[in-house]
Amino acid sequence: MKIGILFDLDGTLLNTLEDLTDATNYTLRHFGCPERTITEMRQILGNGALRQMTLSLPGKADDPDIGQVLEFYKAYYNDHSQIKTRAYDGVEAALAKLAEKYPIAIVSNKPDPTVKSLCAQYFPGYYALGESAACPRKPAPDMVWEAMKALGVDACIFVGDSEVDVLTAKNAGVPCLAVLWGFRDKWQLEENGAEYYCDDAGKLPQIIDEIAAALYG
Repeated sequence: MKIGILFDLDGTLLNTLEDLTDATNYTLRHFGCPERTITEMRQILGNGALRQMTLSLPGKADDPDIGQVLEFYKAYYNDHSQIKTRAYDGVEAALAKLAEKYPIAIVSNKPDPTVKSLCAQYFPGYYALGESAACPRKPAPDMVWEAMKALGVDACIFVGDSEVDVLTAKNAGVPCLAVLWGFRDKWQLEENGAEYYCDDAGKLPQIIDEIAAALYG
């Protein structure tokens, strides 16, 4: 059996929190809305740009048109997505080690062009897929299935940091390894049924090998 490893991007491989917060607040200021804190944004992120900006607005009757807000935000973030963003410590080495044994893909709820641009910069050579009209965002299972098809694998382990990733794995019928350095707390992952955890990127290869051996032999 050929096994692939699929990774979420934001909060799992890349710490994008500050750039996402800055772009959101730039957009909110432009439309005359109050800004959001890092703590608030940490909980809002993970369900795609539309939900992110919808939740970031005040939620009042006089909120600006979400279509205009989203268009402004996407344009700004696309040009400012790599200001403060960085790979989490140990992630690049873990990917390199895993790639010696497993095909690897990166799937994200960011727009597909942004995902491909970020991955070309930080994780070149790995298959990368984002949201598009042809591929609905997580927790729909489509991204997982599309990535598995592209990798030519029979099974996979999905690695992510949020309840969205746990639910995506469930919907796709694959196991999920939840990392604890990302945008959610462990209790949130537990509430959504996470079973496997990793608290240090350096442990990823060992834990993934153990899951693969236990589930796939």
